[in-house]
Amino acid sequence: MIISVASGKGGTGKTTVAVNLALAIEKCQLLDCDVEEPNAAIFIKPKKYSSHKVSILIPKIDQSSCILCGTCVNICAFSALAKTDDKIMFFPELCHGCGACTYFCPTEAIKEILHEVGNVEIGKNNQVEFVQGLLKIGQPLSPVVIKAVKQHIKSDSLAIIDAPPGTSCPVISAIKDTDFCILVTEPTPFGLHDFKLSVKVLKKMNIPFGTIINRSNLGNNHTEQFCKKEDIPILLEIPFSKKIAEAYSKGYSIFHVLPEYKSKFQEIFIKIKELI
Repeated sequence: MIISVASGKGGTGKTTVAVNLALAIEKCQLLDCDVEEPNAAIFIKPKKYSSHKVSILIPKIDQSSCILCGTCVNICAFSALAKTDDKIMFFPELCHGCGACTYFCPTEAIKEILHEVGNVEIGKNNQVEFVQGLLKIGQPLSPVVIKAVKQHIKSDSLAIIDAPPGTSCPVISAIKDTDFCILVTEPTPFGLHDFKLSVKVLKKMNIPFGTIINRSNLGNNHTEQFCKKEDIPILLEIPFSKKIAEAYSKGYSIFHVLPEYKSKFQEIFIKIKELI
């Protein structure tokens, strides 16, 4: 089973939920796919790290063999190539590594070379296997690194994915092909607005989902009313707690300071199994 944890906006407590769910279940995988700013490792504290680079193939143009036909420029869907009077210019920041320019070049003037975009790091804490991706600074292709992280999912294990916030391409890459998604939200106007966007995405992708309302005793009850109206299961409500905030700031789990929450997160997993 693969469970993704997502949120329409940042700061709702998505990583907190993913980490505490993994630590409560104990025997599972936790994959941090928030590759632009991964921080689940702060709480998991994994040991025995190994890592490998994530690369894509990008074009290298032999200007001496190029006849300036412009085929590569016309075929590129991402405007990574441009034609001048005397050469073809290449902009690696825009390249998605699709290989079309190399394939269609009539004089074979374009070859492909490896271009590093990030890293995948692997570790373990007791029975929690941990994998995180880290996008290289200045690189735009986070879905490539997310895909590399997800390649470490084991078919015979429970996998929990900490997805990036929002509803853009990185989120789609992270939650795609998951069996269930936990949407973490907060009872505020901004939280509800972005929560509704996430709900639309998950319905479009036909992924079963439920929600956890964090800091549930702050704001208003509009989020709860929306969930009732749309028949969205509320898996857990976590009230604002200074103890939880202090534990988070020190890199501890919720049940490190409030032990009763361990069973609550275990119950979430049972509810998810019943829902799917």
